[in-house]
Amino acid sequence: GELQQRGSRTLPSSGRARGMLLRSKSIPQDRTVPFVNIPLADGQTLCMAGGELRNIDVQLLNRDTVQQIHTLVNELTVLCGKATAKPS
Repeated sequence: GELQQRGSRTLPSSGRARGMLLRSKSIPQDRTVPFVNIPLADGQTLCMAGGELRNIDVQLLNRDTVQQIHTLVNELTVLCGKATAKPS
């Protein structure tokens, strides 16, 4: 009886965990690594860090998403410039 009960109790949580893994497939284990969440055309969210970004299938991206990525890249470039600029 106990085994059956335990089995049914873990079912919802494992389903939830699987859903979370799908949404955030590649969260880096190293907390210091910046990563991005990229919404896909099919409604899923891809979570990627570093070189993995090169492997995204661009067919999965919405046009709006691409435009917003451009904006984000520009803002990150400015941020990097500020961070590396010598303090006056």
